[in-house]
Amino acid sequence: MRLISWNVNGIRAVMKKDFANSLHTMAADVLCLQETKAQDDQVIEALESINGYHIYCNSADKKGYSGTAILSKTEPLRIQFDMGIPEHDQEGRVIAAEFDDYYLVTVYTPNSGSELKRLDYRQQWDADFLAYLKQLEQEKPVIVCGDLNVAHRDIDLARPKPNYNKSAGYTQTEIDGIDNILASGFIDTFRHQNPEQVKYSWWSYRAGARGKNIGWRIDYFLVTEDLVDRIGHTDILNDIMGSDHCPVLLELAV
Repeated sequence: MRLISWNVNGIRAVMKKDFANSLHTMAADVLCLQETKAQDDQVIEALESINGYHIYCNSADKKGYSGTAILSKTEPLRIQFDMGIPEHDQEGRVIAAEFDDYYLVTVYTPNSGSELKRLDYRQQWDADFLAYLKQLEQEKPVIVCGDLNVAHRDIDLARPKPNYNKSAGYTQTEIDGIDNILASGFIDTFRHQNPEQVKYSWWSYRAGARGKNIGWRIDYFLVTEDLVDRIGHTDILNDIMGSDHCPVLLELAV
């Protein structure tokens, strides 16, 4: 199973940037998207030329903001939207697809914002999202993918020192959030397979950051420990263009 996650920074925008060809190149069995920035009907309309996938989308109440989607060649047993927590469920940030032997959850984690104005909310989100994942895990193993909006360690961003506790995505509060997920039994698949590799999944649009590879690794595939033996190839597909993020890949043995 080729599982791919990609923050597309607007589904309608990325469709104009050779998305269909990129999808063909990636050959995803399941593609999880974040930041679709469109209502459900707009996502379906944007993807109308894409064949061979069941499409599920979760849009924010606020138009043109946030949003997630899952495109799957195999029809899931069940689709669940959001976490069932009203304060978190207004922005279309979570979709869980149940398959025979695992749940696949895609998430677009809230950004802590400029001047870290949303950091307290982010801390509560992280705690509630972990509780949600552990609840799912009581039924089946869990795969989590998406834009987690945090670089875990110094190796995961080009300039750790000037960003630490100053920039959204690299505060100790956010690092603690992903530490808690990993401490609860989840495995960071890319880092598990590539402990020393420096590779990023997001670059600012400013100052030619992508060309200079001044980036951050903030897009992940995490799996519960009982799926570790099924982890195959993992990668960050930074030759795929169209967004300020690039796709990340997990190949899972059937």
